[in-house]
Amino acid sequence: MKASPRFIVVLSSFLLLLISTRTSSVQLTRGFYSNICPNVEQIVRSAVAQKFQQTFGCDASILLASPNNKAEKDHPDDISLAGDGFDTVVKAKAAVDSNPQCQNKVSCADILALATRDVINLSGGPSYEVELGRRDGTLSTIASVQRRLPHPEFDLDQLNSMFNFNGLSQTDMIALSGAHTIGFSHCNRFSKRIYNFSPTNKIDPTLNLQYALQLRQSCPLRVDPRIAINMDPTTPQTFDNQYFKNLQQGMGLFTSDQVLATDARSKNTVNLFASNKSAFESAFIDAITKMGRIGVKTGNQGQIRVDCSKVN
Repeated sequence: MKASPRFIVVLSSFLLLLISTRTSSVQLTRGFYSNICPNVEQIVRSAVAQKFQQTFGCDASILLASPNNKAEKDHPDDISLAGDGFDTVVKAKAAVDSNPQCQNKVSCADILALATRDVINLSGGPSYEVELGRRDGTLSTIASVQRRLPHPEFDLDQLNSMFNFNGLSQTDMIALSGAHTIGFSHCNRFSKRIYNFSPTNKIDPTLNLQYALQLRQSCPLRVDPRIAINMDPTTPQTFDNQYFKNLQQGMGLFTSDQVLATDARSKNTVNLFASNKSAFESAFIDAITKMGRIGVKTGNQGQIRVDCSKVN
């Protein structure tokens, strides 16, 4: 079964929101809801699967709306997070709360974490156990996106610095970058690479020339820069290791993608993941599990939102 590209918002949201400031103590467990809402995982997966047939769609701050358009979801980098994806989480939340035993007992952040796993699995990727027990945050700002989201022009040192700050290794970073095997971006995020890379090179020389010309056809200079472009031009709706094979061919959409294959310090890991899907999936599960422990609220911190789009 294959997914509509827009459903990747669930995965994008979770990866984005979990790159945040580290906390000193986290208490997440795999069976957190076993006595509170024992069927929560089945309920969420069912809701995600239903939405999966239509479109694609952490403390879940990405879900918070703002009357003055200054929430995280209003940041230009979050333009890819389509309304259908938010609707996926809303529907999953409604399904969970429709069970009297579960009503207002499962956080939006945990629903996001579960939905992320289900999106990955339904897209052809691995399934894995999700640690639960997160509470929902109460703040959401545009500025927080800039602190958490890697820039598409980052080099390896900048990528490693951002991820290392959050306790994630270079291997973790490369594995998580593999999430670019599904989803899309927009022309204005990489247009410099295909039109004005440097005074001597209009096209980034690390970019496959044929691929660059294809991108020019899809992203003419005088059209809407928000045109959506698949991040994986080969198998854009399947969670696989094709992303790394693309990097070997110079077909990384962002500079921050392609540098993983051109820098000698990361090239061997790219080659391993390109040749061994199981190695990629194992590293991805390890990395996303570690990522899921970053900056979370537990215990009496935060709240359990009644409505994922607003603070109680």
